[in-house]
This record gives sequence, C-alpha cells and structure tokens, in this order.
Amino acid sequence: MFAALSASSQPVIGITTYRQQAKTGVWDVDAAFLHSGYIESVSRAGGIAVLLPPQPASMEIADRVLDGIDGLIFAGGRDVNPERYDQEPGDHTDQPDLRRDDWEFTLVNAVLRRELSVLFICRGAQVLNVYRGGTLFQHLPDVIGKNDYQRGEAVLTEMEMTVSPGSTLESIVGSSVTGMVYHHQAIDAVGSGLTVSARTDDDVVEAIEIDNYPFGVAVQWHPEVTSEKDGRLFDALTSAARTQRSKA
Repeated sequence: MFAALSASSQPVIGITTYRQQAKTGVWDVDAAFLHSGYIESVSRAGGIAVLLPPQPASMEIADRVLDGIDGLIFAGGRDVNPERYDQEPGDHTDQPDLRRDDWEFTLVNAVLRRELSVLFICRGAQVLNVYRGGTLFQHLPDVIGKNDYQRGEAVLTEMEMTVSPGSTLESIVGSSVTGMVYHHQAIDAVGSGLTVSARTDDDVVEAIEIDNYPFGVAVQWHPEVTSEKDGRLFDALTSAARTQRSKA
C-alpha cells in the first residue's frame, strides 16, 4: 500500500519516543529512540512516520510541531508520574521520566484542542486517562492477584478482549480482539469525556475512546507488534488523518 500512494496523499503521522540512556556500539548516551514496529506499522498503513522526542515543553512549541502533523501516536514506555493523579509512587512503580511526561502532557493538550486523529498505545492510553483526570492502578497484580499482563523479560502475553458494541473500536476490529500485552499498570477511574471500549475477562480496561471526537482511540495492548498480520488500528488512524488532511 505504501508504494502505491503518492507522497502528497500520505498523511504525516507523528510518534512520541523514549528518551533515556542507551547503548549502541561503543556509545552509551542519552538517546531518543523507538521500537521500529511503530514506524513500520505507519508505513504499511500508507502514512509517513515522524518521530517526536521529548524536549522542552510549551504550548507554542507543541503547536509548531503539530502544524506539520496530520495524526499522532502516543507510544508505550515508562510509568506516568503518580503525582499527576495525586498518588504517592508504589513499590513497583517506575522512576518517572519527568521530561517525557512534561512533553507528552503538553502535546496531548494541543492535539485534543485541534481534534487531530490520534492513537494512544499502552503508556499512551494511561497518559490520556490521567490527562483527563482519571487514575491508574499502579501495580495490577495487587488488584487481580496475578502477573499475566506483564510476565517480565520482555515476553508479551496474548490476551483476548471483548469490545463494546457501538464503539469506534468495534467498527475497526469487531466484537472481540486479540492483543499482545505488557503492562503492570492499568486504568482505574476513567477520565472525563472518555468511554471504556474493551475489557479482558479479568475486567481489566484495555481500551478507551474520546467521546464526540473524530478519531481518538487508546489501547493498552501493543498493536505495533502484530501489525504485519493485523494493521487495522493503524489503517484506521491513517485513513482518518488522510480525511482530515483533505478537508483542511
């Protein structure tokens, strides 16, 4: 699909990234990076991927960035700082990446004001929920009594989710979906203006959507891992971004 489209018709999709210490060859440096699955997923869906690393955050900077973007993906990563939802860090909660939190909370503000097409993945779904005033379970095994959702050693778990009837997600994937999960936190209280659109058999929230919004879907699983076989979420995002671009 990517090769068949002219560049002028391809929506530009921004993707947020990590920024932390990383090793490559002889170098051990502070680096901005991202799993290539996100980039390949956007390319396969007919979009042009642009990486948006954490950087000094202001609304003016965010707006300048979004002037060149047709849609956005908030990628997975480290736990959101619990102070943002008025909790003390739990024993299992990551040391927060304040730089990334500042950048992404500013960016989500700017994105939602513009009503850009947006897909939130794993940490991204949690950023959206917290931004809208929701809270998180800081360690899911303490709630459900098992660690199936993050077994460690970077081994993802296949999970079946039930999708809510009438949701945007149902229009994309149908009444159920299988996703690869790797999260030890999960959505607790749902933020304002958001609706749950998928849960597991454990009643763990695996997807939320922005109410009355052109395209705003958030999933806890990792569709970038399986997009070569099932790229429907990325297809839907790029299609929505392309439609918005054509109306601009």
